[in-house]
Parts: sequence; structure tokens; C-alpha cells
Amino acid sequence: MKNILFVSSEAVPFIKTGGLADVAGSLPKAFNKDEFDVRVIIPKYRIIPDHFKQQMQYCTHFYMDLGWQNQYVGILEMQLDGVTFYFVDNEHYFSGDQAYESGLWDLEKFAFFSKAALSCLPAIGFHPDIIHCHDWQTGLVPVYLKNVFNNNDFYWNIKTIMTIHNLKFQGTWDPKTIMGMTGLPAYLFTPDKLEAYKDANYLKGGIVYADYVTTVSDTYAGEIQMPFYGERLDGLMRARNNCLMGIVNGIDYDEWNPETDPMIPYHYNAITFRKEKYKNKCAFQEELGLEVNADKFMIGLVSRLTDQKGLDLVDYVMDQICADDVQFVVLGTGEAKYENMFRYFAWKYPGRVSANIFYSNERSHKIYAACDAFLMPSLFEPCGLSQLMSLRYGTVPIVRETGGLKDTVEPYNEYESTGTGFSFANYNAHEMLNTINYAKHVFYNNKREWHKIIDRGMAKDFSWGSSARRYEDLYRML
Repeated sequence: MKNILFVSSEAVPFIKTGGLADVAGSLPKAFNKDEFDVRVIIPKYRIIPDHFKQQMQYCTHFYMDLGWQNQYVGILEMQLDGVTFYFVDNEHYFSGDQAYESGLWDLEKFAFFSKAALSCLPAIGFHPDIIHCHDWQTGLVPVYLKNVFNNNDFYWNIKTIMTIHNLKFQGTWDPKTIMGMTGLPAYLFTPDKLEAYKDANYLKGGIVYADYVTTVSDTYAGEIQMPFYGERLDGLMRARNNCLMGIVNGIDYDEWNPETDPMIPYHYNAITFRKEKYKNKCAFQEELGLEVNADKFMIGLVSRLTDQKGLDLVDYVMDQICADDVQFVVLGTGEAKYENMFRYFAWKYPGRVSANIFYSNERSHKIYAACDAFLMPSLFEPCGLSQLMSLRYGTVPIVRETGGLKDTVEPYNEYESTGTGFSFANYNAHEMLNTINYAKHVFYNNKREWHKIIDRGMAKDFSWGSSARRYEDLYRML
């Protein structure tokens, strides 16, 4: 039996701010239980729902040095879907109103969490063969393991994997402050270790000291070795490319299933979507106050409203996108300029544009079920989950060829009748507009081909099972 410990700052269903939580919470369920004992450790945030807290059992507690402080560490555990979850308890750090708060405080909090996750292992009686760390919040785990815990034979031979979910977020501050706060020795704060551009950098430390580095799609693994996507760590990524691989994320096929989804009014599958899917569209049009018309080409967009998501391209050609024969539904929050842009177009084109400037899980399910096409023109996208959900729901993705979007959406080829969506290569508003218009043309003028695109998309398997098989191979290799 191989023991694997996931160390993550969030995991569904306890706490979620992004795709990281889906990986840490859903992936462990998909491993072969006869060969792998995969457990997960996360902070015990005050904002975890009470019904979960009531199921947690006290495990142990102890005190631990962090820099000049001596801090309480409590460990609780619970079982969920056959996976053991551990929770690191410390009210000083985890009693805030949200998982992530502010720069320096978060750096101290996650230094504490990283060290506690290692310190508790002998006390809970779990000896991992591999510790699988996720994003900058756990970047110090490999650093502590190799430089502070290496004098204790319990920790010898533990391998580490660092998974990068988004290279943009690195956890940086000035070295002197971080040195005092973390208690890490001064020799670590050099350009070949933790220091990058005169700052201490948690993610860099994790990448340097981990035995293997993964990221969340094959294309992104290649992109981050180039300056444009490398966020100033591209040289380090090139140096480590002999132990760097991309494994695309999955989605929970039980939760995202148009046949059983409790949040949509009409259920359908890969066989019945021709007769049933449009009923969701009409019901949704009515709910949103759009013109009710099953034949209108409806485009959905569910996203954080930020520059990364390519919304400046949408802004540039939105008047042309909102032609007479199109409806556009957006859901999400983010930068004020984009929130107001969509509100403005909803005011300018009533009956055609619906701006939902909030987040609602239920409404996102309805968008995937109701829309004909789903737009993701991202500037960069390490993996992306929305295109996987739209494929699952028979909603045709229109994406820019970057990161996970390039790996998961096969562009439509009308001559060979292949492909699961539409894509464009350059970060260019008119190239995006041409691709939208091409998709619209197929939708209106060649319904049979459109349905075949949906057939191929719904036949794809992006469940966690396929990702888990690739991680299992990596674990065996290590």
C-alpha cells in the first residue's frame, strides 16, 4: 500500500474559492483504494459549515515553534466518501471571514499550516510515501521537509510533488521578514533557492525542493517555460523540465450530470438532448426576461470577471456579438470595469443580454444546460473547468487555444467532420468574433453537423478517473 498525503489550502466540500478545491476534494476519491491510501490535510477554517465541524473527531494537539513564536496545533479528522480528511486547528490563524485575507498575514498563516502538516505526522500515525502539495500556500512543505525535518529519520525518504494550479500566484515578501517569521535558515534565501527578484518566494521554494513538479494541463506545462506565461519563473521551469509534467483536471461526473442534475428543470443525455435540451433554454430565457425563442443562438459565459479571462476582447466587439440573432448570458463577479460593461450591454440590449453580476452555483448549472455555446477567450488558462462542464452538458465551447483549453477542446473541422468545439489561436478580438460567427453559421445553417459536434463532446470522458490514472503512474514512478 502506498501512502499519499494531499496538503492543500482548500478542498470541496469544506471550503472552496476556485478549482484548487475541486482537485484536493474530488481527486482523492478516484484513486484505486487497493493500492493507494490517499488522505487530505487542510486548515480548519472557522467558516467551514457547522454540519461538517460536528462530524470532526479530536485526534491530538501539541505546540510548535514558528520563528520566534510557540503556537498551538490541534488536529481533527473525519471520513468523507471513503477519504480521511485532517484539519489543522488554530484560532489565531484560521478564524477569519474568508480563507485568504491579506498578503503578509496569509504568508504567516500558510507557513504555520505547512510546518504543522509535517509536524503532526508522527502524532497521527500516518507515514506518507509521497506528500502532494498544491499551489504557493503549501510551497514551504518541501522546503521544511528537506531543510528542517531532515534530522529526524521519520521524514527520510518522503518524496514531494508540487502541483502548480496558477503560476501567477506565488506568495512573495521581503526575505528578512519571511526569515524571521518562518524560522528558516538564512542560507535558503539565495537566487538558487527561495529568493526571486529580491523577494522570498514560497512557490519558487516548493518548485526548487520538490522531487517532481506537475501542472494542470500539458500545454500549460510547456507555456510556463516561456517568458510570456512564465511569470518571471520561466527560467526555473526550463531548468526543471526533466521532472515537469501536465495532467489535466477532471470534474465530478456525479455533480455535473445533465441526466440527474437537480438544479435544471429538464433532464437529458447524449441520446435525448435533441428533444430535451432546448426546453431548458426556453425555461431559462423566461426566467431571465429574455425573448423566449428556442431557435435563438444563446452564448453563455461563467467566469471571474478579470483580464486573465479575455474579457477585454469581448468588450471590444460586444456590439457585433450582440447581433439580432444572438442572446448572451454572463454570470460572475470581478473587476468593476467588466461588471459595469456587462450591466451596460444588458441595459443597451434588453431581451438579448442578461448580466448576472453575482455568483450562484444553481444558475451556473442552468447556463451549462440552456446555452448553445460557451465562450472562454482566456489570455491564459492553466486548466479551466468550465469548458469540461459545457462539453458534459452538450454546450459547444468557443475557446482560445491556450493551456488546458487547447488540450481539452478539439477544434471543429468541417471537411473531416471532427472536433468538439471552436477555437482561435491569437489574442485578437476580431479573430474571436470570426470564430463566434463561424459557430453561429454552423448552428443556423447545418443543424446536423452542430448535433454531431455535441455528440462528440458529450462522448468525451473528463471525469476524475482519467486524471487519477495518470497521477497513479507518477506516484509509482516516484
